[in-house]
Amino acid sequence: MTASDRMTSQAGGSVIGLMLVCSLLWATAFPLMKLIGPDLSPLALNALRGTMGCLLLGVFLLARRQSLLPRGREWLDWAMLGLFQGLIPNVLTAYALLTITTGLSSMIQASTPLIVALVANLMFEDERLTPLRAAGVLTGFAGMALLIGPAALGQSSADFGGTLAMAATAASYAVGNLYIRGIPDANPTRLAFGQQTFSGLPSLAFLLVWSGTGAFAGAGEHLWEVLALGFVSTAIPILIYMHILKRAGPTLGSMNGYLVPVWTILIGVTLLDETVLPREILGGIVVFAGIAIVSWARRRQRAA
Repeated sequence: MTASDRMTSQAGGSVIGLMLVCSLLWATAFPLMKLIGPDLSPLALNALRGTMGCLLLGVFLLARRQSLLPRGREWLDWAMLGLFQGLIPNVLTAYALLTITTGLSSMIQASTPLIVALVANLMFEDERLTPLRAAGVLTGFAGMALLIGPAALGQSSADFGGTLAMAATAASYAVGNLYIRGIPDANPTRLAFGQQTFSGLPSLAFLLVWSGTGAFAGAGEHLWEVLALGFVSTAIPILIYMHILKRAGPTLGSMNGYLVPVWTILIGVTLLDETVLPREILGGIVVFAGIAIVSWARRRQRAA
């Protein structure tokens, strides 16, 4: 093995390690939101989560003597990521978890790479879908049909609304992933800080003006859960994730999402006494198979 091969192997191993840590930390957000959700509105939960993430990352930037104010195009970048990677998915996920399990929520969200692959095909020359990659996308969406399609119509309207909310969450994350690809010379730490700032602070300001401090009354009953959600499940993994996206690109980077359901299901079954239906298991397997095909075909295409 040449020195170049060793460096490539080490870089790949580093990315995989980051993805394992990031996905585990991110997975803890689902049970925490499930526990807090009944006592705090989805928007209030997002406000606290984003604000705490903003504070922790802000301290990190100040320690590195970096400005907390956006510069140049960072105004647009931070606003876009705050909307599509923060506000929209956080609120929709909190809403969905009021009616559906953490495992199902995370499996639907894991379809993000499929949406990324489909849209990137239209946007980027080097992301064109080959027949094999197209087959992977179709396989993945077949799995999604099992999760939220005709078999799910037997659910109550509230439950079905939760599954649709998670589908919209996956689409929102896909938009954010694709947007990050177009940011030149992006600083991952500043992107993470900007995302949390433009997600949490506007929500916080709106709720304080609209409802006052009463909007956060339920937070006192879940102090430790809220703190863990803001710092452990949000600020730290989003910082890791930004590094993954810049090092591995949007398609491979978004594969981090399909590791999350594994951790989430384990936590949900172990700590929340949740059950996973056979249809959900089958749908999840088919989704992951589609993602694996897309990933393998992309690596094969680039190698060629």
